[in-house]
Amino acid sequence: MKSLVVKVAAGRPGKKDVPEVGPTYRNIEAKDGFLALQGISSLWELFESSVKRFPGSQCLGSRPGPDATFEWLTYQQVMDRVAAVASALHKLPKNSTVGIYANNSPEWIIAMQACNRMSLVCVPLYDSLGEDAVEYIVNHSETTVVFVASNKLPTLVAALPSCPRVTTVVFWGDAAEVKLPTNGSVAFQSFADFIRKGEAAPAPARPPAGEDLCTIMYTSGTTGVPKGVMLTHGNILRVVAAVSAHADAYIKPGDVYLSFLPLAHIFDRSCADTYLSRGASIGYWQGNVKLLMSDIAALRPTGFFGVPRVFDRIYDSVMQRIQAGSPLKRAVFQACFCWKRMWMSLGWAQDQASPLADALVFNKIKAALGGRCQFLFSGAAPLAAHVEEFLRVALCTRAVQGFGLTETCAGSFLAPLDDYSHLGYCGAPLPCIEVRLEAVPEMRYSPSGRPARGELCLRGPSVFQGYFKQPDLTKDVFDSDGFFHTGDIAELRGDGSMKIIDRRKNFFKLSQGEYVAAEKIEGVVKSASCVDQVWVYGSSFESCLVAVVVPNEAALTAWAKASGRPHTDFKVLCDSDAAQQYVLDEMTAVSRAARLKGFEMVKAVHLDAELFSIEKELLTPTFKLKRPQLYARYKKDVHQMYAGLRHARQ
Repeated sequence: MKSLVVKVAAGRPGKKDVPEVGPTYRNIEAKDGFLALQGISSLWELFESSVKRFPGSQCLGSRPGPDATFEWLTYQQVMDRVAAVASALHKLPKNSTVGIYANNSPEWIIAMQACNRMSLVCVPLYDSLGEDAVEYIVNHSETTVVFVASNKLPTLVAALPSCPRVTTVVFWGDAAEVKLPTNGSVAFQSFADFIRKGEAAPAPARPPAGEDLCTIMYTSGTTGVPKGVMLTHGNILRVVAAVSAHADAYIKPGDVYLSFLPLAHIFDRSCADTYLSRGASIGYWQGNVKLLMSDIAALRPTGFFGVPRVFDRIYDSVMQRIQAGSPLKRAVFQACFCWKRMWMSLGWAQDQASPLADALVFNKIKAALGGRCQFLFSGAAPLAAHVEEFLRVALCTRAVQGFGLTETCAGSFLAPLDDYSHLGYCGAPLPCIEVRLEAVPEMRYSPSGRPARGELCLRGPSVFQGYFKQPDLTKDVFDSDGFFHTGDIAELRGDGSMKIIDRRKNFFKLSQGEYVAAEKIEGVVKSASCVDQVWVYGSSFESCLVAVVVPNEAALTAWAKASGRPHTDFKVLCDSDAAQQYVLDEMTAVSRAARLKGFEMVKAVHLDAELFSIEKELLTPTFKLKRPQLYARYKKDVHQMYAGLRHARQ
């Protein structure tokens, strides 16, 4: 296996109270130094360069209605609007903070680039954050100007009495139904009026330097108040440079992706910066999940970025249609899938592995993403191997996953395209970062083990500057060597490729003294076709695990029909003892197949018909489980499950 990395520093053994650390590795392309964009020192210079090279190319597009086609602004048209908005902001001192509270849209990017032009610090507000979080972030970041979409105005207006620093609110969309304060100290202006104001009094650019702060991105995290991650222009540019080194064939003028992941999260922000750096195009969804497939069909993207939850739904949808087909159609699909997978596993590129299978079966599935998608990229959380394999084979495209955090500007690891040997892995470190593992003795992970495992620690020019106004928290996550401790447990292969296998903080000790990794168990039981979402719980006062499961409605309904149970609504079905036993049996079967130990087996389940969601504050905006909040919500059900198990043992 060809190595993708080079060792730049040796590891060192552990001592008393000092854990063992493994060797430090870099991408082989960064052996003599991390990659950089020559002659570019800020994101503003990067965008200026693109406008000069591609003034007439399509830049930002959106649909004015569900039946409309995409309408586009060229790079030059976007630049003109950016210059006007920036001019209207010119009285703000350098490094002032400017908030953006909106769904993804061209206006979002225009406001962001206006901040870049004037050396202002962009502070995104998560589209899904509630009133309390909006108030906290606006005050904590000392924001004075907020750009906001009209559908977010009510939340912002409600928070304004507690946000004394805000002086200006600029909104877009229909605000007719929102009662705007008229007797306060905050000035409200429409986006169109703000542009006209800037056009009437043009101001020169005030370009930032690479070390200047570009954005403070607040991460909701799984506990506590949001943390403000400070990222400089130089931080983000390093990731753009590292990704661009591998993007010539896939991100260029004429290529386009659909922006639907929150722009307030670093994943889509980094995608946008990369596409804009290369003269490519970005189309924005309408903000309605029910219209997502319509937006995809209208845009026909050449690249598709998503999180595992999105790809899980694609997988479930296709497989349900396959299972609903005739025995002959199911057999043809399975035969074609196995045949193409075999040739891909032998090293053939996906588009050459089986043109016949593509023509017979898979091109029809590919059409669901518009028919011209060259790659799928999954980030934010580990993608299940069986889902990644399905995407690679059945969607006739290159499907890969990567890894990164807000603290590393999203880009840290990236798997090679069209390399089947990296199935289930996030690839090697990008040439903007270096990596080492640190031992976690209490979880029995060691970088000197086979394979090497431990807490993933990262260092390099793409790593953040610290948490805004939280020096103690910043100190907690950096060690004396300058490595950022991610809290993720990783496994490194001999070639330098990595996969996340656990979370340092998400494990607990059962009453018999055994440690259990919650995410490991959840990853296994989610492979059961009847499981959509699952939260596994354990306690040092109990000897076994229990779980709350959101079952797959189609799978559970099909089971009920096949087992001769009367048709009923989904919630009633979830409340039935028989359904709970069926789901538990399916989870037990996949757990045994994965060779989980006895104490890792879930012994009781509670079924909930409603999905865990961001709105219910059970998921972070990157779809990670918020475990304390889940426990608070399901505490009664957890206690009932344990009581039932104790009663059954008597």
